Amino acid sequence: MKQEQNPQQAAASFLSILRQSRYAVALTGAGVSTASGIPDFRGAGGLYSKISPQTFELDFFLSSPEEYYKIAIEHIHPLADKTPNPTHQMLARLEKENLLKALITQNIDGLHTKAGSQNVIEFHGNVLHFHCLNCNDPCTRAQVDEQIRRRKVPRCTRCGGLIRPDIVFFGDLIPPDALQKAQEWVRQADVFVVLGSSLEVNPAASLAYDAHRNGARLLIANRGPTRLDPIAHERYELDLTDFSNAVLQNLQ
Repeated sequence: MKQEQNPQQAAASFLSILRQSRYAVALTGAGVSTASGIPDFRGAGGLYSKISPQTFELDFFLSSPEEYYKIAIEHIHPLADKTPNPTHQMLARLEKENLLKALITQNIDGLHTKAGSQNVIEFHGNVLHFHCLNCNDPCTRAQVDEQIRRRKVPRCTRCGGLIRPDIVFFGDLIPPDALQKAQEWVRQADVFVVLGSSLEVNPAASLAYDAHRNGARLLIANRGPTRLDPIAHERYELDLTDFSNAVLQNLQ
C-alpha cells in the first residue's frame, strides 16, 4: 500500500491545482461519511456486515416491503440524523470560495446538503424523501416512520399505494435528469476530484474516467487503493478528516 502522506502538503498541492482550475467537480463515496458515524458498505464492520446486500435490491423491496422497512427504520433511515464532518464542511467551503463548481455524491445520507453545499447531485437519491408508487405523491420520513411503527408497511394516504424511498436500488435506473446533469458537469470539468470512493460502482465511477478521458486532471483522495489510481494526476493516500482539516486551515 502507498505510504500515507502529510496532510498539510497534500492540502497545499490540492488547493494549488483547484486555484488554477476553471471548472472543478467532485465525486464522493461512502468513505466521506464514515467520520460521521456512517459505516461504509464493504469494509470491516461495514453496513453489509449488519444487513444483507439484498436489502438494496429493487426486487427485494417490491416483493418484501415489510421486511425492507423493518431493516430500514433501524439501519437506513437514521443515516439522515448524522452530523456533517470536516470533509462535508470542506467541500461546502470550496464551493463558497468558488474553487469547486459542482458535487456528485454516491451517498444517500443528505449530509452534503446539510453541510451547506448547494450544487449537488445525489446520484443514488437520499433517505429523506419518499413517494407513492401508484400516484407519485411525496411523503416525508416522519410520516413513513410513523406508519412503519403502526402498520409495518407505509401506504399512501391519498390512494393506498405502496410508499417507496427516493433511493436508487440495484435494479433501478439512475434518474435521467441526474445522469444528464452529471454528464454535463463532467464535460465541462478541467479538474475532477474523487474523495472516499474506491471507484468500483458504476455508472458513478465511470464519470471519473470520462472526465479524465475528456482532459480533466484527476485528483483522488482516499485511504486505500482505487480502480483509477494508475491514471490519477495526483493521488492523496491519507485520512480524509486530516486532509479536510488541513484544507480548511489553508483556506483561513
